[in-house]
Amino acid sequence: MSLFSLVGIHLVTIIPAFFIGTYMMIVRKGDRVHKFLGKLYLILMGVTGTVTLFMNAYVGPQLFNHFGFIHLFSILTLYSVPQAYFAAKRGDIKEHKSAMIGLYIGGLIIAGFFALLPGRTMHNVIFG
Repeated sequence: MSLFSLVGIHLVTIIPAFFIGTYMMIVRKGDRVHKFLGKLYLILMGVTGTVTLFMNAYVGPQLFNHFGFIHLFSILTLYSVPQAYFAAKRGDIKEHKSAMIGLYIGGLIIAGFFALLPGRTMHNVIFG
């Protein structure tokens, strides 16, 4: 798959995930809307976490001429998505909340900050 396709999939999943995640952080939890948007958010984040593993890191040191430090956020995301889902299924609200906050802050906000730094692929795509 081309870098252009990977970036497109990443943007199509991460942009709505950002808005859903932000909305979910401030609204009441536990109703049907929360559960629906939460599942949608986890799907979007799971897809974006998977897609980013196929994108080369061009900044900083690389492992296997492909993976960079930013890929640690992909791994965090792919760990946190099932953790949050299964915690909710078990009714472990404390673990679910912790996983979702970690996913939002680490997998979305901090990773997004680093992805948009000059020299990174996403920076070049968005800012030219």
